[in-house]
Amino acid sequence: MDKFFHLKENGTNVKREIVAGFTTFFTMAYIIFVNPDMLNETGMSWEGVFCATCLSALVGTLIMALFANVPYAVAPGMGLNALFTYTVCLTGGFTWREALAMVFICGIINIIITVTKLRKAIVRSIPDSLKNAIGCGIGLFIAYLGLINSGIVTFASGTPAMATFNVPSVLLTVIGIIIMVVLMIMNVKGAILIGIIATTIIGIPLKVTQIPTSIFSGAHTWEGFKEVSFAFFGADGFGNLFSNPKTIPFVIVSIFSMSLSDTFDSVGTFIGTSKKSHIFEEEDLNEVSSSGIKTKLDKALVADSFATSLGALFGTSNATTYVESASGIAAGGRTGLTSLTTAILFLLCLPFSGLFGMVPSAATAPALIIVGILMAEPFAEINWKDIQESIPAFFTVAIMSFTYGITNGIAAGFIMYCLTKIFTKKAKEIHPIIIGASILFVIDFLLKALQGAGII
Repeated sequence: MDKFFHLKENGTNVKREIVAGFTTFFTMAYIIFVNPDMLNETGMSWEGVFCATCLSALVGTLIMALFANVPYAVAPGMGLNALFTYTVCLTGGFTWREALAMVFICGIINIIITVTKLRKAIVRSIPDSLKNAIGCGIGLFIAYLGLINSGIVTFASGTPAMATFNVPSVLLTVIGIIIMVVLMIMNVKGAILIGIIATTIIGIPLKVTQIPTSIFSGAHTWEGFKEVSFAFFGADGFGNLFSNPKTIPFVIVSIFSMSLSDTFDSVGTFIGTSKKSHIFEEEDLNEVSSSGIKTKLDKALVADSFATSLGALFGTSNATTYVESASGIAAGGRTGLTSLTTAILFLLCLPFSGLFGMVPSAATAPALIIVGILMAEPFAEINWKDIQESIPAFFTVAIMSFTYGITNGIAAGFIMYCLTKIFTKKAKEIHPIIIGASILFVIDFLLKALQGAGII
């Protein structure tokens, strides 16, 4: 064990690594409930997505453990599943099979740009203000979804309004929010997971939580998994994806947005957690041009990229490195043994879809709201007093949240950033990657406008 994971070299031991693995698992296990709930809105089988979520987390985290030897866990990402469900499927009109094809392509692209070091270059091409705004916008969007899904915010009269608290499911959501907030204030490990479990139990006497006939995975679970896994091959997936010339720009910008969001999640997590733990060396974080997959960070990024494509094969949205891995690192995790422990725990969840399926949306909605709070931290990093920085940031956050579209927000931010630089005679500061992406976004908007006007 020590020889494979280099425990002594990294100043750790087996007990500490296992404890860290458990810690990471309990802080991110909420995804087992939340991801199937969200993707189910596209028409995907809840049980199938449950299996896909566990398997993608298992395999992705195993690659992180055995190939990269770093204490990070991988699973379908929050924000990325929202992009998949609400932007691509429900707003864009694509089927979930076509959306899975986009995810698979995104994973392949991420592998290529990671191996060529282009992935690091993309991150460095985007100004910090936009990076922070994109993270905040996704967080606010996720919190908004939680408020809508729970019924706290309603549109019964055609305008947004606060719900009355005489509906059991709404009342249960509020209870769940309070439980999670209190646990987080008390620095309880796994506060979100504990909150989901507690809220589910409280929902039983309120008749919101339905007791399953069996806690184990039955034949219908495996049928659901067979339905969603490898589902994008053939005419219903790849076959339709590029068949309509009018939608090709949307497909391209959606894949770009997926790749961008996945890249921000992963690299941001690696950089942020490494500042104190020194899991990655500083020169590794800053280096871009050298060839080959030599360093820990290179291997970790490759593992993250493979996880996305494998997740699509299983039947789920983009997998990404979880920032919740920081909890395991804080508990002393320094090697892949931490990730191996987390992966095994995801494996042990697979036979219990009946148990996890009883969790009502009123118990997972608070988790979305809390995740939104956690993702709001970068707001403080934006210089709101500088109008050149605040305008692109504001449009990114506002458009992303108010139009129900993550891609829309990224597009608005990129375009406004280019305009502010052009009209302040600083066009030379715009990176070619930003210019290219902005042109794609403008083309997509123009084609949608012409299509809406009946011209094409």
